[in-house]
Amino acid sequence: MRMTYEIGIDIGGTFTDVVCRADDGSVRIAKVPTTRGDPSRAVLTALETARNEWGVSPLEITRFTHGTTVATNAVLERKGARIGLIATEGFKDVLEIGRQMRHQMYDLVLKPETPVFLAPGRYRKEVRERLDASGNVLIPLDEDSVRQAIAELIALDVKAIAVSLVFSFLDPTHERRIRDLIPRDIPVSLSSDVDPAFREYERTCVTAFDAYIKPVVADYLANLEAGLATAGVTVPLQVMQSRGGLASSAIARQRPVRLFLSGPAAGVVGGLEAGKSAGFKDLITVDIGGTSCDIALITGGEPLIRGEGLIDGYTVRVPMVDVTAIGAGGGSIAWLDGAGSLRVGPHSAGSEPGPACYGRGGTQPTVTDASVVLGYIDPANFAGGTLQLQPDLSHAAIRTVIAEPLGLTVEEAALGIHRVLNAQMAEAIRLVSIGRGIDPRGYALLPLGGGGPMHACALAEELGISSIVIPPHPGVLSAAGLLGAPVEHEIAAAFPTPLAKLDETSMAKALRDLDTRCGALMAEEGVNDTEVRHFADVCYIGQSYHLEVPLTGDIYDAFLKAHARVYGHATQVPAKIVNLRTVHRSRTGTVAAGTTEHKQPRPTTTRPIRVASGTVQAAIWHRDTFTEKTTIPGPAIVEQSDTTTLVEPGWTARLTQGNALLLERTA
Repeated sequence: MRMTYEIGIDIGGTFTDVVCRADDGSVRIAKVPTTRGDPSRAVLTALETARNEWGVSPLEITRFTHGTTVATNAVLERKGARIGLIATEGFKDVLEIGRQMRHQMYDLVLKPETPVFLAPGRYRKEVRERLDASGNVLIPLDEDSVRQAIAELIALDVKAIAVSLVFSFLDPTHERRIRDLIPRDIPVSLSSDVDPAFREYERTCVTAFDAYIKPVVADYLANLEAGLATAGVTVPLQVMQSRGGLASSAIARQRPVRLFLSGPAAGVVGGLEAGKSAGFKDLITVDIGGTSCDIALITGGEPLIRGEGLIDGYTVRVPMVDVTAIGAGGGSIAWLDGAGSLRVGPHSAGSEPGPACYGRGGTQPTVTDASVVLGYIDPANFAGGTLQLQPDLSHAAIRTVIAEPLGLTVEEAALGIHRVLNAQMAEAIRLVSIGRGIDPRGYALLPLGGGGPMHACALAEELGISSIVIPPHPGVLSAAGLLGAPVEHEIAAAFPTPLAKLDETSMAKALRDLDTRCGALMAEEGVNDTEVRHFADVCYIGQSYHLEVPLTGDIYDAFLKAHARVYGHATQVPAKIVNLRTVHRSRTGTVAAGTTEHKQPRPTTTRPIRVASGTVQAAIWHRDTFTEKTTIPGPAIVEQSDTTTLVEPGWTARLTQGNALLLERTA
């Protein structure tokens, strides 16, 4: 019988990760350099790898899942579309006024903290209409003013239009009529579809972002689908959303703002399942790639879903897995500031030109260069041997830029680079744990990404964590997580009601309406076996920000617990529902956790490495030779094709449930 395969591909800042799982459970993995100019080329290169090296025919692929950074990069690089914004008369400057908040209070030169670049003044137009706070029409829609606004925006050569009218989340009729009047070849984002909730600035902001990235995401997905079709792949392309569920590319391009945390969300899904398999439900996942470090907290087997996130410093109100990202990774550049202090990141060498040791023209020292100098990385076996590193270039870069100016040896400078990076990541972990009243010592650390297992012991030591779970394929866990993610869709609607006056019948009717709309999306995906969950966004009366709580019991009690978990306190005062939400997800999908291959046991060797206590001889182990009886003490290096695990002195490593490697502190 012919073998069939599922493929998960996650694009990172430096590498594009590939996981290919056969129907017999066997897994193949690969890393290919990310192509900055056109990320879809790296995806097609990965597909060629699957065909040429693993014998996977495109016709044998039954599922193709993808995590992408194209939406985020469009914002970071300011490469989105030129858009126009249509607003209610008197409200066109909401996007620029914002909330009048200043996060950098002491900067001498103040910079705008609202995304005015999305739609500068002349690209914002007003139309005559008005609803009141109950959704009643005060001023009917003046269609002549709409036609004039559209004509003026078309004359400015806009490529997409965002529409955000006052109180349209209560009655979207006016917005939908405006959409009907806009030519069909211009993409349109309606606030009543993108974010049907109160707070004018936040709703306008996320709608403008949706319009800004919509043509870019649509073109990217169309090009990728065309490439897959040319290669012979016949199954639909599925894309990871920020909330942690997959959607078909056809639906994803309709709501592209939900793709901002596509890749990191897949990593959290993979970490959650890997942790459960190893027997841990309370986890801190640390995804260290080439460009960034993404940190998430999983409590009781559930990641926290927050209602908004930060993209390039701007608040975007869209449901997403609670991931905190900092500019720290293997490609992070080490440099000296004006005072001569060692700094690491946030700038990254990426994959082009990459760290100095890549030999592609990079001259700045990076964390990867420091890892080579310290002996943690075998230059001949980096990324499974697909990329031969040049250690002499690492030594030269660190010596010239860091060591000589500071009067240090190259090894001391390299160790300093690691210590600075580890301190930055530990501080970020404290912010998402101790900063919320959570003691990280009660959690297991789950590192992923190509650099995660190399820094895990240092981070655990810094935070007082005694258990580290290394998944079978940590370097490509985001790609593996794609195969375990469910197909998921979420629909929300405003339902402003004090809990003291809640009418259960009205709420049930509202939820049925949402279920009908969400069910239609799942039917479009071809999913029949679904799990349905209902949520409410709740806040204290008078409070500006809300929290999502499940509708599985007492709403008020669930809100108090969520408030205490997120903010560290809760108060027994009246609360209200702001929005209702339904989430439909498929029941299928498991994270790819099989072994890639079974090699013959190889003899253990040693090599010198530099750690905080000095130079030590580390035993070199190969992950594929581990058995359940294998227990290795540090110092040791565990190598595999997708990552390197550093077992520092005072730690031991052994296999545990789910084929994970468990590191435990012994001293």
